[in-house]
Amino acid sequence: MKVRPLALIDDTDRLTEYSAAMDRMQRLWQERVEDRRPDTLWLLSHEPIFTIGRRTPEAHLPAPDSAIPVFETNRGGQLTYHGPGQLVGYLVVKLRPGEGVVDYIREVEHRMIAALDALGIPAERRETPRGSELLTGVWTRDTGRKITSIGMRVGRNVSTHGFAVNVTGDLSPWKLAVACGLPEVDMTSVERELGDRPAPTLEQVAKTVATAYEAVIPD
Repeated sequence: MKVRPLALIDDTDRLTEYSAAMDRMQRLWQERVEDRRPDTLWLLSHEPIFTIGRRTPEAHLPAPDSAIPVFETNRGGQLTYHGPGQLVGYLVVKLRPGEGVVDYIREVEHRMIAALDALGIPAERRETPRGSELLTGVWTRDTGRKITSIGMRVGRNVSTHGFAVNVTGDLSPWKLAVACGLPEVDMTSVERELGDRPAPTLEQVAKTVATAYEAVIPD
């Protein structure tokens, strides 16, 4: 994997409202487009929300009486859930010459695999069979469950959005809708996969993920 150091923004000590995060991410993107900031990893957690891509079918949405709001984004991918106990990473990165969004998503998958391996969870990416829903993301090798969702967008050669890895907390909201366009997917968490082993805190996982991305808080 190529060396790609990132500047780290760590807001994991609080929950961030999703639309406010989108506004800030847009500002970070503009700064990177104009070379006023370095490549950046922003780590945070959101209040409960479902987010959908532009291709998400209505049949995949939660029931109208769901208490969790739905927000349409401009990223790729299908429906996902964000909430307490989940680590979200937004990547504002200028792609290199000859590099496309799919190339960078592959790098993101491999870096998440490295982070999960450091946490004691063997993981893998999956190839998408022709004609099937995209299997972008990271899956546990031993149990075959999905632990990391990835959805990104590139504009003016700079990426936005990123990944979400479930760490601890309630996984039941995932069952209220069709996650990732995959009706049979079993979403899991670091806590669930570790079983009887002590689960790390979200802050500890954030440090492990930051290390996997070569991300440090600038001086």
